[in-house]
Amino acid sequence: MTPETVLLVSQKALQLTALLAAPLLLSALAVGLLIGMFQAATQINEMTLSFIPKLITLAVALAVAGPWMLRLMIEFTRQLISSIPYLIGS
Repeated sequence: MTPETVLLVSQKALQLTALLAAPLLLSALAVGLLIGMFQAATQINEMTLSFIPKLITLAVALAVAGPWMLRLMIEFTRQLISSIPYLIGS
C-alpha cells in the first residue's frame, strides 16, 4: 500500500464524512439563525430556546436524508471492501 493510496482512501472518506454531515449541519445552522434573529428582534436572551427546535429539525433532517446517507455509506464500504486485494497488492 503506497502513501498515495492511503491519501486517496483518506480523501474519499473525508469527502464522504463532509457529505453526510452537510444536511444535518446546514439544517441546524438555518434553524439557529432563524431563532437567533427572533431572539434579537424580541430581545429574549434565553439560551435554551433554540435547543428544542434544533433537536426537532435534526430529527426531521435525519428522517428525510437518512436513507440517502445510509446508501452512501454502504456504497463506500462496498467499494472499500472490494478494493482490498488491490490495496494490499500495490
